[in-house]
Amino acid sequence: MNPSDLLNALFWLFLIFTFLSPYLQRQALEAARTRQILALEKRRGSRVITLIHRQEAISLLGIPVVRYIDVDDSEEVLRAIRLTDPQVPIDLVLHTPGGLVLAAEQIALALLRHPAKVTVFVPHYAMSGGTLIALAADEIVMDENAVLGPVDPQIGEYPAASLLALLQTKPVDKIEDATLIKADIAAKAMRQVAEVAEKLLAKHMDPERARTTARLLSQGTWTHDYPITVEEARGLGLPVSTAMPREVYALMELYPQTQMRRPSVQYVPMPYSRRGP
Repeated sequence: MNPSDLLNALFWLFLIFTFLSPYLQRQALEAARTRQILALEKRRGSRVITLIHRQEAISLLGIPVVRYIDVDDSEEVLRAIRLTDPQVPIDLVLHTPGGLVLAAEQIALALLRHPAKVTVFVPHYAMSGGTLIALAADEIVMDENAVLGPVDPQIGEYPAASLLALLQTKPVDKIEDATLIKADIAAKAMRQVAEVAEKLLAKHMDPERARTTARLLSQGTWTHDYPITVEEARGLGLPVSTAMPREVYALMELYPQTQMRRPSVQYVPMPYSRRGP
């Protein structure tokens, strides 16, 4: 083989490897996730479902995509629940900033109807619609530093509660028609979310406390990104524990953030004792 043919062969091998490498890496990652899920299922005798939203690089260009709870998620979770015997417990690993209210409500109500025990694991955060889903669980297992969040609806870029507050601070004739329409939608959204939250909370507490807690979570008491800690969640009457299985942490490590930007946090990834590594 002459040098020109050798260079051409090397070029095509490099090109094929470049195209196949992301696919092979993805397949290896999916296989590792499946093994970790099976390990957790074996330990707990349950069906494990993950709802994990992180930026992940896709395609050959490595474009980062931010994920939220959507109807595709609800379809998949509902299908997983249908494939689970009524007597088999469900463990849901939840890591999400929230998303579409419709999808979150579908998932939450489906979990509420499952006869066997439902456990939601929150290793880092489950905000907004994620919290709504967590309310359906018999037990919410949180890392000691994990947080939940308010479930107050957002109308476009504005909190529903703030749109209603605007009606109390300005004369109606000074408010644009579009804003008045948004405020009307906001009132309906807040009422609907409060009703769903109350239904979910009635699983854990008496009806009066469920109503009060549902209003606290859904009526704009805090900003939408307010972190509800383990202590606060327990104070609200939620069935929270911090007995997080190590398999959940191991599973989360298999959902890395995109590498498109230089990491801002670095450390030696191994446990340290008081005497050092």
